[in-house]
Amino acid sequence: MTREITLRLNGRQERFTIDDADTLLEVLRDRFRLWSVREGCGVGACGTCTVLLDDKPVSSCFLLAARVAEHDIVTLEGLGDGGTLHYIQEAFVSQRALQCAYCTPGFVLSVKAMLDENPEPSDEDIREYLSGNLCRCAGYADILRAVRVAQDKKKSLSTSP
Repeated sequence: MTREITLRLNGRQERFTIDDADTLLEVLRDRFRLWSVREGCGVGACGTCTVLLDDKPVSSCFLLAARVAEHDIVTLEGLGDGGTLHYIQEAFVSQRALQCAYCTPGFVLSVKAMLDENPEPSDEDIREYLSGNLCRCAGYADILRAVRVAQDKKKSLSTSP
């Protein structure tokens, strides 16, 4: 069965038809060509398909697209400002917190949600919050450093005139 849904995707209102069985991952990749959303495990355990749903990280690989009607979805493509990287993306680059970069979009979006929710996380808070994102290249120390750099940048941006 098909249905028409409306949602806000990366700041733009979108209206389109889906099949009831379509996952959000399939719709984002197949219909909108948003390549940062990737399938890793297919069961929501690895974090490579992470998107922000109303500012909260969710696994798009097993979330039915019909469930996100009238909601706000942000992918990595929705973070930057045209040709400018978001400060969290900059932090990941500067700290070399990406090797193969397959997991990076999920980590970046999860870090954004975490810092929006808790601007002063402890190392333990960071590890817990990011526990749903797996890096197969073992770059966790670099990722933790990137989170700290992003945290400092967010602080400086919020105190700037």
